[in-house]
Amino acid sequence: MGDVVSVTDLTTQAGWMVGLAVAALLAAGWRKNARATPRTPRRAPIVRRKWVPIGVAETTVQLYKRPNPLRRVWAVVASSSIAVVLGAVLATIVAFGLAYLVVTLTDLLKQ
Repeated sequence: MGDVVSVTDLTTQAGWMVGLAVAALLAAGWRKNARATPRTPRRAPIVRRKWVPIGVAETTVQLYKRPNPLRRVWAVVASSSIAVVLGAVLATIVAFGLAYLVVTLTDLLKQ
């Protein structure tokens, strides 16, 4: 490649390509958005039923109470045990995969 095209020429061509790509992106971004103006109706407007507001019932709720310490400890123990089990399963899968890869590649090298 050094005999056909110099590094300077290659860099210059790459720079031109980047510049043209940026110019194309800017030109595409300047065009007007298709939804910039509302469409004018060409026919009679659609008759819709009258808008009626929906009532909202407001009720009072109790203030937030922190869970008791036993529940918090149980949450920590449960999430930790799930993390340990999931980590052990993933480690086992990765270990078997790597062991299979090493055995296969070693057999290929022995041939």
